[in-house]
Amino acid sequence: MATAPNGDDRVSGAAFAAGIGAVAGAALASRRGPKAAAAGTVLGAATLAAIDAAARSRQQPNEIPALWSRIAASTALAAPAGWIADRLGAGPVLVGTGTGAVAGALGVRPQKVALGPVLGATIGAAARAVDPEAPGAVVAATTVLAYRTVSAAIFRDEQVTLIADRAKPVDLPFVVPLAASGRYVGVDFVRELAEHIGGTYHQAADDVGIVASLDELRSDDFDPTAVDQRVREFYEHTTRFTLDIQPQWRLWVRPGYLLYRTLVARPLGQASVPMDQREAQRGVRSRIDTITPPGTDTVSIRGWIRSFADTDEPIYVGIYTTYRRDGRGFVSVGFPVPQGSFTATLVPRHRDGGGLVLSSRSDLDQPGHYLSYVDPESGDLTTLGVPGFAEELEVYVDDGGELRAEHAFWVFGFPFLVLHYRITRKAGTRAAEAAAVPYEVAGHDTEEGARGGS
Repeated sequence: MATAPNGDDRVSGAAFAAGIGAVAGAALASRRGPKAAAAGTVLGAATLAAIDAAARSRQQPNEIPALWSRIAASTALAAPAGWIADRLGAGPVLVGTGTGAVAGALGVRPQKVALGPVLGATIGAAARAVDPEAPGAVVAATTVLAYRTVSAAIFRDEQVTLIADRAKPVDLPFVVPLAASGRYVGVDFVRELAEHIGGTYHQAADDVGIVASLDELRSDDFDPTAVDQRVREFYEHTTRFTLDIQPQWRLWVRPGYLLYRTLVARPLGQASVPMDQREAQRGVRSRIDTITPPGTDTVSIRGWIRSFADTDEPIYVGIYTTYRRDGRGFVSVGFPVPQGSFTATLVPRHRDGGGLVLSSRSDLDQPGHYLSYVDPESGDLTTLGVPGFAEELEVYVDDGGELRAEHAFWVFGFPFLVLHYRITRKAGTRAAEAAAVPYEVAGHDTEEGARGGS
């Protein structure tokens, strides 16, 4: 699936590391005069280049560089930033606190976010007690070194893992390998994709679902015939229904989400969930666009596109697929981004009362979340696993006979969002068969992927 770093990679990596080390060495030694700064430049370059070379020599396929080498690099990067802050008049405490805050924010995990500025302020105060004019470069580098070391000791579970480097899509069936070619995804993504790959494009296809058949998800643990017919109809004929959404955000995540939405989601035209019920009441337009390859009547791509009804501003563009592996069926939802894709792969399980749960929370090796870079020339994938993110979608019939859905999300074990849906049949659509009459189970015994419900 991938190769270890080759000679060219090692040389270029060591050269880049040497550049970082040189700047760091100069910043750390600048207080001692030009000769010391020059010596620091040479020593920093040699030290970080040697560290990088040693790490790459031990790096195995589908592994990221060793933790100790990443700590060294981030420590070196902090030094010039501290030097700049020092020149701007920031004292040791301010430099330490600011550096810790940035390092903590990059850690993403809430505990790490809190740890960063506290540890940085402590180091800054200790440095000031020793020397009121302690060099900012030294304080910043010490803060990052201490923070990365302490957080690695406390938080042992990996936040990001390298799954594959330059792998073929067939080797990663849990990834939806569809990327946006431009900087904006938007509601026309499927149409633009159809123009690129060929095939027949259907905008707002009639009477289709996000999956072709729940039978594709059958396994020893999951029997599609046990799913309530109304739930099954929603998945297989999604366009027969309208969805009213009520977002429920945890208070602690709201500021970060507002920043993400302003700086990332809206300019990207992807993954911009309503902030509150008032915003959701603007109305949501929902459609499924499909692509059918030439010479067949089988849909290969199903894109569920949701946008605000008043402006058609995208909420999300999700490409829904199914595949089978080791006797199990999975649902993978790909969210295209520029030159890449964020994929949620979910395993089905039963819910009491005939409901259906799709979840990434599983001991199996396939479910999870994956961020992939798609090479525009070869289509090869470089994929990261994001084990700190989890989601679970429950679709069920409530006590009053109404279809409901709860879509819950966690980050590093902390719940941060639940989307509550009320699902209503559109006027004039055909009702599902009586719940007492089971669907005929079709034969889907092949183990290769059934992308797009083929």
